[in-house]
Amino acid sequence: MKRLFKVALVAGAMLFLGNMAQAQKIGHINFNQLIDQMPETKTIKTQLDAYQKTFVDTYQTMATEFQTKGQAYEKDRATMNDAARTVKENELQDLQKRIQDFQNDARGKVEAKSNELTKPLFTKAKDAISAVAKEKGYSYVLDSSQTELLVSPTADDMMAAVKLKLGLK
Repeated sequence: MKRLFKVALVAGAMLFLGNMAQAQKIGHINFNQLIDQMPETKTIKTQLDAYQKTFVDTYQTMATEFQTKGQAYEKDRATMNDAARTVKENELQDLQKRIQDFQNDARGKVEAKSNELTKPLFTKAKDAISAVAKEKGYSYVLDSSQTELLVSPTADDMMAAVKLKLGLK
């Protein structure tokens, strides 16, 4: 009798868990596509391009200086004594290192500025996705731009509902 009761209890628990698992809704959205469609994206891109241009202009000036000094060195190298040649080579190496350091620093600053400008946009999009997921009863929402599932259960595309939530067409 006890054994029959245990079997019935385990079977009931498995049925309950199976029904519970089936009740979970899964949705998906292409997060990158959503971000691209938000009007703030264009403004952020314009700001980033302007910020990046300041670094590009400085880099071009430094590169031109390096090229000019390199050409002058090549032209005059045969007539230089060893001490003058060593000084010029060290000067060129120093300039090349400053250019590389500038590039790395600029890349880091542009990336930091990008993160600073896009963080509120990403937060706004994620909040809208969360709100729609809660309203529609989704347990899981997958980012279809990042996830490539070879086999997955049926999921609903949430793009239209999130765009509506954000007031996008």
